Amino acid sequence: MEILNALVQGVLLGGLYALFAAGLSLIFGVMRLVNIAHGDLIVLSAYMALVVVQATGLNPFVAALIVVPLMALIGYALQRILLNPTLDKDLLSPLLVTFGLSIIIQNLLLGQFSADSRKLSAGAIETASIGIGGGLSVGLLPLAMFAAAVAVIVGLEFMFTRTRIGRAFRATSDDAEIAQLMGIDRRHVYAAAMALSAAIIALAGVFLAVRTNFDPSTGPLRLLFGFEAVIIGGLGSLWGTLAGGIVLGVAQTLGAQINPGFQILAGHIVFFLILVVRPRGLFPRMD
Repeated sequence: MEILNALVQGVLLGGLYALFAAGLSLIFGVMRLVNIAHGDLIVLSAYMALVVVQATGLNPFVAALIVVPLMALIGYALQRILLNPTLDKDLLSPLLVTFGLSIIIQNLLLGQFSADSRKLSAGAIETASIGIGGGLSVGLLPLAMFAAAVAVIVGLEFMFTRTRIGRAFRATSDDAEIAQLMGIDRRHVYAAAMALSAAIIALAGVFLAVRTNFDPSTGPLRLLFGFEAVIIGGLGSLWGTLAGGIVLGVAQTLGAQINPGFQILAGHIVFFLILVVRPRGLFPRMD
C-alpha cells in the first residue's frame, strides 16, 4: 500500500515538475534558447505572489491573477531588450546573459527578502484530500497542480495548431530567416514566446510557494527539475514534458520510500539511466 501511495503522489508531483518544464520546453522549441535563469524566474514569481498577498490579503491563487500577467510583461521586456540582441551571434552569448540574469535575480531577492525561507498559506486546500478507495487519498493541492499542468499543455497544443501566433511560433522555429521574409517579425515572436513562458513560470511559482518553502537560492534546483523533465520526455514534445515530470516525480517518491535522503538522488539516477538508454528522451518530437 505504501508503494502504491508513493506512485500516486509521484504522479501528482510530476504535474508541478511539468509546470516547471513547460515554459523551458516552449522557449527551447521556438528559439533554441536554454534559459539558465528559468528557475530563478520561478522563485521571483513566488516572491511576487508573496508581496501581492501581503499587500492585499488575497488568497495566493487569486493573487496569481495579478502575478501571471505581470510576469508575462517582464518576460516580454526581457526578451526584447536583453535576449533578442544575443540570439543571432552564437550559442554561448544567450547562455551567458541568462546566467548573469540568474545571478542578478538571486542577489536582488537576497537583498530585499534576506535568506530566510518563506511559504504562502492557501487555507484548507493545503490539507484537504479526496479518498480514492483502498485506503488511498489524494490531496486537493497536488491534484490542482496536476490539473493545471494538463490544462497548460492542452492550451499550448491548441495554440500551436489552431492559432495564428502558434503558426508563427512554428514557422519561426523551423526557419527564422524564411519566416522573416514572409513578414513575420521574429523579434516580436520571440518576445511573445518568452511572455507566454513567463506566464507559465508565474503559475508554477505560485504553486511552489503554496506547496513548500522557498528562498532566493532555490532557483537552480527548480531549473534542474524542469530540465530533467524536458530531457526525459523528449525535446520538443509537450506531452512528453508531462510524462517526463511524472517519471521524475515517481522516481523521487519511490526513492523517499527507500530512504528520505535518497529522494532527490533517485530522480537524478533515473534521469541519467534514461539519458543513456534513450538519448533523445522517451517521446521525442518526430521531425
